[in-house]
Amino acid sequence: MEESGLIERLMAFGLTRQEAQIYLVLVKNKELTGYEAAKETGISRSNVYSALAGLADKGAAYVLEGSAVRYTAVAVEEFCDNAMHKLQEDADYLKKHMPHQQINMEGYMTIQGYRHIRDRIDHMIENCEKRLYIAASRDFIKQLEAVLGKAVLKGIKVVIISDGADKPEGAIFYQTDTEEGQIRLITDSSFVLTGEVTGSREDACLYSGQENLVTVFKEALRNKIKLIEIEESKKGTER
Repeated sequence: MEESGLIERLMAFGLTRQEAQIYLVLVKNKELTGYEAAKETGISRSNVYSALAGLADKGAAYVLEGSAVRYTAVAVEEFCDNAMHKLQEDADYLKKHMPHQQINMEGYMTIQGYRHIRDRIDHMIENCEKRLYIAASRDFIKQLEAVLGKAVLKGIKVVIISDGADKPEGAIFYQTDTEEGQIRLITDSSFVLTGEVTGSREDACLYSGQENLVTVFKEALRNKIKLIEIEESKKGTER
């Protein structure tokens, strides 16, 4: 399971599955020829030589010249850092030169899969300018602690409605029962995301900048907050 996880993450840095397998073998051995790497992995020699060339081209392996060509792995820290720097350069270029995208503010989008939903949530929070309201379970709020904390530090009004007390310092918190796996998020009174977040590929959320929908969800959260305040006031009176 551990090796499978390493391979998946190496592939996220641009390696093919075979290149990732062979990179792990190189890491475990000081240096190998293509023939030795084929014996270690069980991958055909032709595929191994192709993968080794790919590793060298992508900055994940060095070629050692001698009586026989041998390969050694580039340290994972160096490989990852170099890949991140290159990716940042490419990102900066794309942001500067990409044609302007016309964003459909009035439409509705269905976002499927936890990873994609989480990316959209992070993007919404990171690009929020004034205020955000979020209603979700304590466990999910805990997952967002870092990005919500950064929003607070930027001076953004962060209002959390949840069933637990964990929150970034400086956020406004209302405690109430929540539906497990459900989220409501509104940023800058302009965008709303709502749906299911359980960590599954089957998760689905609706995202929109449609004014009427945003207004409906804003009013629903405001009413929720008013009810919480009334309940808290009653409890205070009873004490």
